[in-house]
Amino acid sequence: MNKQQTPFVKLSNGIKMPATGFGVFQIPIEQTEQAVLNTLSVGYRLLDTAASYQNEEAVGNAIKKSGISREELFITTKLWVKDVNYEGAKKAFQRSLDKLQLDYIDLYLIHQPYNDVFGAWKAMEELYEEGKIKAIGVANFTPAKLVDFILNNKTSPMVNQIETHPFNQQIEAHKLMQEYKVQHEGWAPFAEGRHDLFTNETLSEIAKQYGKTVGQVVLRWNVQRGVVVIPKSTHKERMQENIDIFDFELTEKDMDKIKTLDESKGLFVNHEDPEFVKYLYARNKNDE
Repeated sequence: MNKQQTPFVKLSNGIKMPATGFGVFQIPIEQTEQAVLNTLSVGYRLLDTAASYQNEEAVGNAIKKSGISREELFITTKLWVKDVNYEGAKKAFQRSLDKLQLDYIDLYLIHQPYNDVFGAWKAMEELYEEGKIKAIGVANFTPAKLVDFILNNKTSPMVNQIETHPFNQQIEAHKLMQEYKVQHEGWAPFAEGRHDLFTNETLSEIAKQYGKTVGQVVLRWNVQRGVVVIPKSTHKERMQENIDIFDFELTEKDMDKIKTLDESKGLFVNHEDPEFVKYLYARNKNDE
């Protein structure tokens, strides 16, 4: 099986980030190590985990067992809500580093836009300047929150990871990120199968034209827009399928058809809902 050559995007600080990667959210801890080994074997080099996923250690074990040189890999992890302050970020980062068994992290993100994000960012800026993090960014920041954050910090986030799929295309957020040179990274690229994504008539017709699957069309659409994607799967054949998206190109007409599917709203959580914020603080997942 030939490994795929994944193109890169260049972050605002010049660091190269693979255009597609592998996310481990909701993969059971006992399955994570093998899933990561499988995904590395088919050619993925970007791995996305988080302290709150509780599987950093399994990801680290897989990296170690893979035998792949550290320089080839791009590892992302995230700072959980309860640790979002200056001291908390320093300690939480070291915990993540130890669990991943690494000397540095390629991309470290503030996972949610709550708590003392400015204090945490100061700590992350220092870790970045020390070379312990190659790039720093945020996740789930709305456009207004992102602009406020950029205008009040010395270092702008290099990445904003947000829910992005055909039913929530984040068109305005994407334009804003382009304006401020923040890389758009999309989570839940398949909308977790909601709205019958994999049998959607528009996507199925486009997929048939290219002899590809709906999943491949969705990933290609995002990458073609300049969005980094992190699909998840525990099946090796699907991992291979999800990375095999660089031998075709969607036409402008195809892109316009997909644009009509946009409902401009999230399918999973509302970051403006107080109940959701309470839930995040209750979900105290960072182990000491």
